[in-house]
Amino acid sequence: MKMVVIFYLLLMLRVGRCTDDHVFEMTTVEVGDDVTLNCPRQTSINQETLFWIRLVTGKTPEFLGGTYTFDYEGVNKTPHITAKQEPGSFILHIHETKLSDTGLYYCLKVNLLDMTFSKSALLRVKGPEPDITAVTQDPSDPVRPGDSVTLQCSVLSDSEKKTCPEEHRVYWFRAASDESHPSLIYSDGCEKSPEAHSPQKCIYSFSKNASSSDAGTYYCAVATCGEIFFGNGAKLDVEGKCRIFPY
Repeated sequence: MKMVVIFYLLLMLRVGRCTDDHVFEMTTVEVGDDVTLNCPRQTSINQETLFWIRLVTGKTPEFLGGTYTFDYEGVNKTPHITAKQEPGSFILHIHETKLSDTGLYYCLKVNLLDMTFSKSALLRVKGPEPDITAVTQDPSDPVRPGDSVTLQCSVLSDSEKKTCPEEHRVYWFRAASDESHPSLIYSDGCEKSPEAHSPQKCIYSFSKNASSSDAGTYYCAVATCGEIFFGNGAKLDVEGKCRIFPY
């Protein structure tokens, strides 16, 4: 079941599907603090399950724990993370947070092959000062369905200011007027500028063939050293009429 959940989660993220009405909640803690994330659990006799998943850009979603919607005493526990039931909720407790715990956490409710997002949390673990000085996004020209479009996120950083060993992790979000919460998209790798001096410029790109449902504002978010920096957003307009090719 764990691999089925991860497989369907990857599909849902790729197409930007959203379900239950909720938004990302941001929680900020210091390195070494304990933190508890809560996922609502309504007792049910149906064969429904709940899962906590952690997303780190460029990696496969990480399974952190699972339970049932009915009362169940099973506990998923490691020295660092505990997932268990409490009255009316399914909690994820992280003991002595690390910088690497910064990321997106999803609580998923699964009924056979029907999956919904019950909770979305953005956890920020504060640590040493990051080296990022600016995150910018260039505007996008209007496109037609079927056109190839590439969005770019430029990250300026000063290596002389870097005090922690973490690399940048980049997430892309799409905010559309008809969605209750932003859709998560993965980014490509970084294309660094050839200049060796500071500040260093790193460009992250996201490319796809546009469809009418892709319209919206795209934001990049850069996570490093427990800090999260957001770009200014780039609006993508997809014209409604399909392109007609001559015979």
